[in-house]
Parts: sequence; structure tokens; C-alpha cells
Amino acid sequence: MIDRIAGTPTRMELLVPSGDQQSESIPEISIVVPALNEQTTIGEFVDWCWAGLKAAGVSGEVIIVDSSTDDTPNIAFDKGARVLRTPKRGLGQAYIDAVPYIHGQFIIMGDCDLTYDFRDLKPFVDSFHNGSEFVMGSRFRGYIEDGAMPLLHRYFGTPLTTWILNRIYRSPYSDIHCGMRGLTKEALLKIGLTSGGWEYASEMVLKAARLGLKISEVPVNFYKDREGRVSHHRRAGFWSPWRAGWTNLKVMLGYSPDSFLIKPGLLCMLFGLLVAGLSSVGSVSIGPVGFDIHMLLLGSTAVILGYSLFQVGILARIWHQLRNGIERTILEHLTYDKGMITAGALMTVGFALDLRFLLIYIANNFQLLSLSRLAIWGLLMMIVGMQTFSFTLLLELGRLLGTNPR
Repeated sequence: MIDRIAGTPTRMELLVPSGDQQSESIPEISIVVPALNEQTTIGEFVDWCWAGLKAAGVSGEVIIVDSSTDDTPNIAFDKGARVLRTPKRGLGQAYIDAVPYIHGQFIIMGDCDLTYDFRDLKPFVDSFHNGSEFVMGSRFRGYIEDGAMPLLHRYFGTPLTTWILNRIYRSPYSDIHCGMRGLTKEALLKIGLTSGGWEYASEMVLKAARLGLKISEVPVNFYKDREGRVSHHRRAGFWSPWRAGWTNLKVMLGYSPDSFLIKPGLLCMLFGLLVAGLSSVGSVSIGPVGFDIHMLLLGSTAVILGYSLFQVGILARIWHQLRNGIERTILEHLTYDKGMITAGALMTVGFALDLRFLLIYIANNFQLLSLSRLAIWGLLMMIVGMQTFSFTLLLELGRLLGTNPR
């Protein structure tokens, strides 16, 4: 029995049971599970883990990443689990903290509340042996006990967010919020989790898809909470699952500049250039739509908006470094010199086009009498030139700080 610890841990400490044989052999499977005040279920859960490893015919270790203030670490330790005591900093951070202490080639994650059946690990092990790098559990392809999942989550929240992520990332998941999942240690290091809270779950599944990991999905059984145990979402109040869903959606959007920034930005620019071009050649109409000076203003606005979206999307792809594509080409060819020369040329030509308009404006006591198409094009070129100037500076700053991919 380890000494009882009062209060939340203030530093990291790994507690290893006596008789632990890990120094003599490297386990094939590492079961890594966070725990926070789960004394009601933790003992039986660890028993399930050992039973699951035995049934699958593999060697393994059980690591409980614990921030509890109750008897959870004592019980887990007595059952033979390694207990990594860490400060309470979030679910995702618990997995990040555990990385240096994981020895297995394959990792299986989940919850220690007995809602996921860790007695049945063989489907995960078989998938690993077949070459999978990321194995996602699916409650919808397995068994869901009556009362285990709220109807709103089962028929609306989870299917909707899964559909959104699959559309964005072209992934094959049927249940992105399933807490039981597995991956190779190499894949975990490649994913490089950064999310400290619930959003780690979405970060993991979307990065696995973006990085092109070999993904498979296995059915899992999902049970309702044991009597006397209250889920963390219920402990946190009614809005907890809604906040978790919103946070997960934020991660999905944040890691997908292609779908929400780059592609819409390019389409917006093309639309703006087309409208501006048609509005600059005189009286042009397509059906009931006339392309006059007001449409030229609309086209110019669309070009500016699209160019802004495109630039932010490129910066996002450079920063998260999940894909290699157009941002690599831009980094290679848009040097500081080229960017500044291009920006300077655009602003100079734009100012030249607007010079006559400016002089007339000043001569008329700063009153706008008319607005020519040429003046609008001049303003557009100056704005785009300034956008190019700032974009070039940000790219160069990334080079100087070493944050751009090589």
C-alpha cells in the first residue's frame, strides 16, 4: 500500500508496484488511462485490464495517470498497476504527461469507469498485428447498453460531429467520440498531442487522418455507469457535454484551413476577379444582372476578402505542419525579396492609378464628386499590395524564428 496522499498532486511521480517485471521484459501493450476520483470502479477496471491482456495472449503494463484526492491510486497500485501521479491539468495533458513512461509498442487508451470493456482487447491487438497504426473503437458497431448514452448524444451530437469530421478530413470513422482507442507509440509521438482538455480526442483522430496513418475501426461494448458512480460530465453540470462538443468542434476547424480558409479564399478571389473584370469593360449584362461600377466594388471586396482567407489558411498549414502542399511551394518561391518587390510594385501602380483621382478630390475641397473604375482598381491594388507586404513579413518572421517547416 502506498502512502495516502492528501490533495491534488503538485508534481509528477511514478509509483511502481513491488514485483514489477518490466525491467526484465518490454511489454507489447501499454494500457494508459487517466483517473480522477474513481475509487468506486478503479479496482475492477484494473482487473479487467489484466484479464483482457491475458485473453489476447500478449504481455502488457497498466498505467493509471492519476490526479485523485480519494483512494483511487491506492487501489490501482494494490491491483498491480503503475500509478503516475500528476497535477490536475486536463484529460489531454494526462496523456501528454504519460508519454515518457510508456514502454509498450502499442498503446490502448480509454476510461476507467467500467463503461468500456477492457476484458476484450483482442480486436485491438489483432488490428495492430495487421499493421494498423491507429485503431478507433466504435460503440455504434459494437454494443451500447440501454441508458449508457443519452439519446441526444447517440442520435444527434455524435453522428453530426462524426459526419462533419469525416467530410472535412475524408476519414472513415463511425464514432469519433469513442473513448476507447489504440495506436502505436510511434504514431502517438508523430501526432504530438497539444490539447490539454477534452479536445485531445478530436485532435488525435483528425491528426491520424491528416498524417495518413493506417486507420482501422473495431467494435467495442459500452455500458452505463455503475450504481454509485457519477460521470465527470454530470459532475461538471448540464453544460459540460455541450462545452466539450463546442471545444472539439473548435479543434476540427482549427486544424482544417483547407476546407474553411484556403479553398473558400481561392473561390472568393476568382469570383471577385471575374466580377471586377466584367465590370471594367463597359456596359455588360448577364440576364438581369448588370456589371456596373457598384459590381466592381463588390468584386474588389471579394478579392480582398478571398486573399485574406487564403493567406491565413497558408499560415495555419505552415504552423500545424500536418500536410505538405501549396504552402511548401509558397515558402520556396515567395522569398523576402520577391514578396517585397511584388508588394511595392502593386502599391506603386495602385497609387499611380489613383493619383489623378486624389488630386481632383483635393481640388474639390475634399469632396467626392465621382468615382471612376480606374480609381477602384488603384485602391484594390494598393490594398492587395499591403496584404502581400504583411504576409511576406510573417513568412520571414517564421523563417527567422525557425517555425516554418524545412
